[in-house]
Amino acid sequence: MEFKKLEIEPESNWFVRTIKSKQTKRSILFTLAGALAGFIYFYLTEGKNMDVIQSGDIIQHMLIGGFFGLFITNSPCARNKC
Repeated sequence: MEFKKLEIEPESNWFVRTIKSKQTKRSILFTLAGALAGFIYFYLTEGKNMDVIQSGDIIQHMLIGGFFGLFITNSPCARNKC
């Protein structure tokens, strides 16, 4: 009796598969875009010079904008599951 050798290709690890997925790339892109939009919104609405603005205020607005970007890409309606 003769057996054929089974050719099995190893899968990449979970982290690499997750990073390379389309959804992860889109989530990261929208989160960064939301953070940038939060910074721009803060800068345009406050009307202060950059040397007067405290970093905590900037970070707070960037986190809120990043959250909105993340929420937009990961909401059920974004994945056509409404």
